[in-house]
Amino acid sequence: MSGPSNVDATPKPKLHDCRDAFTATLMALAEKNRDIVAVCNDSVGSSKLNGFRDRFPERLINVGIAEQNLVGTGAGLANGGKIPFVCGAACFLTGRALEQIKADVAYSNTNVKLCGISAGMAYGELGPTHHSIEDFAWIRALPNVPIIAPADRIETAAATAWAAAHVGPVFLRLSRVGVPDLLPEGHVFELGRANLLRDGTDLTIIANGTLTHRAMTAAAILAERGISARVVNMATVRPIDEAAVVAAARQTGAILTCEEHTVFGGLGSAVAEVVVQKAPVPMALLGVPGEFAPTGSAEWLLDHYGMSPEGIADSAVALTKRKV
Repeated sequence: MSGPSNVDATPKPKLHDCRDAFTATLMALAEKNRDIVAVCNDSVGSSKLNGFRDRFPERLINVGIAEQNLVGTGAGLANGGKIPFVCGAACFLTGRALEQIKADVAYSNTNVKLCGISAGMAYGELGPTHHSIEDFAWIRALPNVPIIAPADRIETAAATAWAAAHVGPVFLRLSRVGVPDLLPEGHVFELGRANLLRDGTDLTIIANGTLTHRAMTAAAILAERGISARVVNMATVRPIDEAAVVAAARQTGAILTCEEHTVFGGLGSAVAEVVVQKAPVPMALLGVPGEFAPTGSAEWLLDHYGMSPEGIADSAVALTKRKV
């Protein structure tokens, strides 16, 4: 008889690329609504629009590597009564075309759905030029543009359907990094409404996008250490769910935020703005600490910045020691 194995036999959850859920939902919506069109910047493959192109060749517009034109074309289509989903690598969509997003979409309150693909540090090996870790901050400063960062394929599909029905601008932030399912099948997305994924009493971890499942694993680690952590999925960065933030502050006494973004101007900042004005408690913000993130895989970069499940748990332990 062999001795005990050191190999973890626990089955790993299946990981899903949220881009697949996005394009599958977009195609299903387009079957029912001929006004839905897609616009991309030579990114048919990376936006996973191949199926959309094949099914609706006359409803996919590829403007080439010209992001300002990409957004301007989307705005023009919206003004003509179409519902354009403007897709491109998040770093270039928001960086190169920020003026057009400001003037042609936000200021004009145009019905354009901005879809930032491969956001955060998903293009990790391509380095700082391809990291999109400022997009929350850039777009959050603009009126009229809701910002949504889904946590899994289910929330991605629900948010895409919501965006199509919403009249007005939207920024949908999607990663290419595989994540497990967290939300129940049939989940209905509500703008500005956070999801309580796990209740707890000692502190709250607020995350979105690729960090939500890591926060859940961190909460399980904390439970083994005798710390009860609430986990809140805050998919909507703007408008933030103020009620959920205030409840977390008052009921758990400390808040830790985790995001695939700089700690300046993103999810952590949005939460802190609520906390400091309505329910001051100790806070800690996990993210990229105001520097150009180096080159490396997306997983390695998150771990490097203390956002492995163990790193999040360690930061949570430190934060609980600051509670009055």
